[in-house]
Amino acid sequence: MAEQPIIKLRDGNMMPQLGLGVWQASIEEARHAILEALKVGYRSIDTAAVYKNEEAVGQALQETDVPREDIFITTKLWNDAQQNAQQALETSLKKLQLEQVDLYLMHWPCPEKDRYVDAWKQMIALQQQGLIKSIGVCNFHESHLKRLIDETGVTPVVNQIELHPMLQQRTLHAWNALHQIQTESWSPLAQGGEGVFDQEIIRHLAKKYGKTPAQIVIRWHLDSGLVVIPKSVTPARIQENFQVFDFRLDKAEISEITKLDSGKRLGPDPETFNG
Repeated sequence: MAEQPIIKLRDGNMMPQLGLGVWQASIEEARHAILEALKVGYRSIDTAAVYKNEEAVGQALQETDVPREDIFITTKLWNDAQQNAQQALETSLKKLQLEQVDLYLMHWPCPEKDRYVDAWKQMIALQQQGLIKSIGVCNFHESHLKRLIDETGVTPVVNQIELHPMLQQRTLHAWNALHQIQTESWSPLAQGGEGVFDQEIIRHLAKKYGKTPAQIVIRWHLDSGLVVIPKSVTPARIQENFQVFDFRLDKAEISEITKLDSGKRLGPDPETFNG
């Protein structure tokens, strides 16, 4: 089984650098995917209340032989629950069949509603109660992060953002790093390609290393210091996405991939999304 790198978060907790995302998977699809992933060697699972498949994580955790303490579970606070994070978390924990989640993320800032600072204060309290090990955010820009830090004194340990070769968000990634916030990539493969796999440099590196384009892109995330959570419900793809620890890209190759950045956002813009 491949040894995967572990990231130390600013609060001292440890997080696997490669995990499985289960966005858009049904409960049954997600359960099978998680069990396959745990068998392959994954030790990090990323779900969310809005994905409506937290039950799958709970079911898989009951079925697997992998000890709970070896598995890192992330779930997220959805936007309509920012005023009552405790109730939302308790609902998630019940579905997950857990007493504590490893990482709880606020899913979006929803700046127009202006509830994210209050929601963050609630998350801090829930962490102090022992219901959460680590707290972080998703889709936060520098201004949102700065406000959280200035008004509460507590810095998120993770900022999970849309990040792939076509949208590299290097300024935000650098700002996160400066403040010891781990950047985590969602849609790391640009939702199954979106032109990324057809890029000449990606195809060249795939041929050079005897890997698939997806494996090259995942390796680029890892070598860029990012936590990455490719989503798949296909056993062969789940295995393939994990077989990335037997090679590394060099600085020149990473630099070539950097040139692919076109600012192409596939998901909503955090400045205007208030859903």
